[in-house]
Amino acid sequence: MPRILFVCLGNICRSPAAEGVLRALEPDWEIDSAGTGDWHVGEPPYGPMQQAAQARGYELGGLRARQFTRADFGRWDRIVAMDDANLANIERLRPAGDGTEVVLMMAFAPETGISEVPDPYYTRDFDGALDLIEAAARGLAAQSAPRD
Repeated sequence: MPRILFVCLGNICRSPAAEGVLRALEPDWEIDSAGTGDWHVGEPPYGPMQQAAQARGYELGGLRARQFTRADFGRWDRIVAMDDANLANIERLRPAGDGTEVVLMMAFAPETGISEVPDPYYTRDFDGALDLIEAAARGLAAQSAPRD
């Protein structure tokens, strides 16, 4: 069973949305989300993101923000960053010799031509972010599915 961690900046928009979408696609997988910043630790996902996700059938209300830590490298098979800045912040915490895969979310949806999931906290485009997250989550699920 794959173990996937999604990471964005505050863990209140993109990464919890990705967690909710992938949980819907792969309910038996171990999935979590975190933020590289600590501003929102313990808070639920941002209200407008929860509303946009709920309109598509994803329930995010039970999730709570947490900060990404060095210990996450030992726990997850794949760490998925929403943008280059967060990927760089993740890599700065990588323990020497650790081989955990760290990849951008949009690498799983190359057909979009988009390399990063824009932060809807700033763009206010929650549906656009969800469109990208859904496309990438489908690609990630297809690529990560256990093979017989």
